[in-house]
Amino acid sequence: MSDWRSTLREKGYRLTPQRELILDAVDTLGHATPDEVLAEVRKHSEALNVSTVYRTLEVLEELGLVRHAHLSDRAPTYHSVRDHEHFHLKCRNCHRVISVDPEVLEPLLARLRADHAFEADVGHLTVFGTCQECP
Repeated sequence: MSDWRSTLREKGYRLTPQRELILDAVDTLGHATPDEVLAEVRKHSEALNVSTVYRTLEVLEELGLVRHAHLSDRAPTYHSVRDHEHFHLKCRNCHRVISVDPEVLEPLLARLRADHAFEADVGHLTVFGTCQECP
């Protein structure tokens, strides 16, 4: 938690109780939409509303404490960056989400750099398909 506090302080923000609840919820849930974060936060405080959750998630993403990906055609899904940078595999059948180390993509990333002078941000990447558990 101290790394969050120092990151917030360095950028001129305080770690308010609301921010702390939202960061804890994202950390606890792993991958969660703003509505799921709100449901988790409301277990501890009824005072927060969905607009506060959305605004706080945006600030936390600007500060590099959370990231979002689009794991469905609905609201973005947020996840903590405390564990590691990753991209996502999403099974269309069972909806399982698998976090994958970006090193897997290194040949593709190297090719994009070489051929297009392009640096890809894979933290937002979601690859849809079928997992081995599904027929």
